[in-house]
Amino acid sequence: MAFQPSISLPLVALALSILFVGSNAGGIAIYWGQNGNEGTLAETCATGNYEYAILAFLSSFGNGQTPMINLAGHCDPYSNGCTGLSSDIKSCQAKGIKVLLSIGGGAGSYSLASSEDARQVATYLWNNFLGGQSSSRPLGAADLDGIDFDIESGTDQYWGDLARYLSGYSKKGKKVYLTAAPQCPFPDASIGNALKTGLFDYVWVQFYNNPPCQYNSGDVSSFEDAWKQWTSDIPTTKIFLGLPASPEAAGTGFIPASTLISTVLPVIKDSTKYGGVMLWSKYYDDQSGYSSSIKNDV
Repeated sequence: MAFQPSISLPLVALALSILFVGSNAGGIAIYWGQNGNEGTLAETCATGNYEYAILAFLSSFGNGQTPMINLAGHCDPYSNGCTGLSSDIKSCQAKGIKVLLSIGGGAGSYSLASSEDARQVATYLWNNFLGGQSSSRPLGAADLDGIDFDIESGTDQYWGDLARYLSGYSKKGKKVYLTAAPQCPFPDASIGNALKTGLFDYVWVQFYNNPPCQYNSGDVSSFEDAWKQWTSDIPTTKIFLGLPASPEAAGTGFIPASTLISTVLPVIKDSTKYGGVMLWSKYYDDQSGYSSSIKNDV
């Protein structure tokens, strides 16, 4: 019997890798924190629906302001009442869920006055929410996995500096994940320049409250063009489709789960940068059951 080169295992591995890339499975990111009636963070992670939990928001910071977290009805930061979240954060992380702090928001008071201001904010975030040390950690001892930029007001200056300073802390042993939630009109007016740094791991683009680029069942071309622009022009690991979890969660842009599964996901999954779906927010997801409806298809 002639000697046969053993090529079966590499071929199997190659086939499996092609299958994995082709399937392009995504995850669901959820914003939590802006409604006291949405259950606890631990309960949110226990659903098994989410890969990323984004705590919303650190709504005041920068330009000399005292940084202040706002988690609506969940806890009172003024009386140090949010430190109990530490155990919830750790329970999420034990399930493999990344927990991030979102800075900014639609109604916050925040801005960066200079590169030095950005450095000081990065230092504050590292010491109070990430791997550093502080006597006044608002969420307790747990180290969050990273920082989400939901910058919706002010100028576009110095956010790239903040990203650079934050990413510098990754050298201290634990990676600091950086994510962003830009609006879908390209480039984003607030953090378009920061996104060019290539430092952001995940970008969940808000394809809602933005009629020119959000999904429209009557004309999908503008949505497809916007998605292609984001996935081709932004240097990031993964791009997520940001959606409202129910019709009440946003003024416009809600996509029924059946339409998302049948029409939208097949289009956006073509991109190698497809990461999944981001939902605003846990409260509205509870009302609609949206994540449960789509998670097997995302």
